[in-house]
Amino acid sequence: MAAFKLSLLASLSSPPKFHFHWTGILCGGRTHSSFFLRNASTITKNNNKKKKKKKKGNDNGGIVTAKPESLAEKMKKRTRSDIEFDKEQAMGYGDTASHVPVMLCEVLELFSCFSSSSSPLRSFVDCTLGAAGHSSAIIRAHPELELYVGMDVDPIAHERAGARIHSLCGDSSHLKAHIFMRNFKNIKSVLREVDEELLSSGVDGILMDLGMSSMQDAGEGREFIRNLLENSHIVASIRMEMFVNNAERGFSVLANGPLDMRMDPQATLTAEDILNSWPDTEVGRILREYGEESNWRSLQNKIVKARLLGGLHSTGELADLIRNTTCRTRGGRQGWIKTATRVFQALRIAVNDELKTLEDSLYACFDCLASGGRLAVISFHSLEDRIVKQTFLNIIDSNSEDEKGEEGEEEQCRKDVRNIRVGNGEREAWIKQMIQGWNGTILTKRPITPSEEEERLNCRSRSAKLRVIQKS
Repeated sequence: MAAFKLSLLASLSSPPKFHFHWTGILCGGRTHSSFFLRNASTITKNNNKKKKKKKKGNDNGGIVTAKPESLAEKMKKRTRSDIEFDKEQAMGYGDTASHVPVMLCEVLELFSCFSSSSSPLRSFVDCTLGAAGHSSAIIRAHPELELYVGMDVDPIAHERAGARIHSLCGDSSHLKAHIFMRNFKNIKSVLREVDEELLSSGVDGILMDLGMSSMQDAGEGREFIRNLLENSHIVASIRMEMFVNNAERGFSVLANGPLDMRMDPQATLTAEDILNSWPDTEVGRILREYGEESNWRSLQNKIVKARLLGGLHSTGELADLIRNTTCRTRGGRQGWIKTATRVFQALRIAVNDELKTLEDSLYACFDCLASGGRLAVISFHSLEDRIVKQTFLNIIDSNSEDEKGEEGEEEQCRKDVRNIRVGNGEREAWIKQMIQGWNGTILTKRPITPSEEEERLNCRSRSAKLRVIQKS
């Protein structure tokens, strides 16, 4: 009887989809039915594979579908720094608030082209003073430095870092240091206040570190970070957002505090104002564009509903809303903490108008550079890096229409590039690819990312990207 069923099934010429129906009738039992179901689906898959092979095997204009890039392939495209990470040096320039300067060795290297003999680094501006880690290293590495300007909008950073910088300047009689509690968008007015001639002569080096400093991140002390550096396996399991835990300022995801998020305490707009009073469409736009959050619409609706119950007034309430909105089955990078980090990032950017301020400041900083001066920017998320990249491209192409076709200018640009490549008989090893412009040169066609060693030992650096532009 079984042989009869098989022979009858083989004689059927119906498409594979009808096999499910006939096998169910002929074999009846669940075991036999599922057996033929698996075999029928296998036939269908094999037929599909043959069709795909025919398309791919056609040498005369055949269709070949491109495979999506794997994570390993994407990692290969990163321009990793090949400069050895000096843990002791990084720790030495960290401060008591557990701030370890990111990509310190790379920053020192890119400004090492200014030597005390040929072209000294006479003036330097740190637009994001923070804990003064980068600034302290620059001052010690360049004894020829004559003018230093540090800026930070945070009053705590202004107080702590200012004392640190002035103590370093005590060792040098010719170095004049000026510390301002200003936003880096005011760099021109700050330099004018120091010396009006600086706007015409320009400065040799400018640094912008866009990461949150230890003044916003209330750390657990130098000993905690030292333990992390000595036990790298712990670092692998700790995410950056767990360091952002200043509850008093509203930056914390895991600790309760006011919905503030102002980098400048004198500013008026807070995250609480946005969540409770701004139009729902604008709240959704902030989550979508600034936080790059895929679940923005659901979060927007939850935030609007929360207003009917009195609104959101603390980071704990916002974190609870996000936790209840995020699917519990999504873990790891897609867990609620990651979603909360994106939401907090979006609100912080909106409160401080960070992206527009960054773009305007990049233009202002480039204008303040002397000929041959360099502007270095360290960014920490894709929105910032995208703005830095595009603004640099706009800067070096800004005068192309006016100067296009002038052979003298073109030849001068070529000479400038040769000087950058060769410079005192040696090429700067960190420069891989450049983009030549009419009034400047982007020294990092692709951003430089930290070395694997630094990423392993300092989890703060994992998302850092360094871009450098030099003025002609």
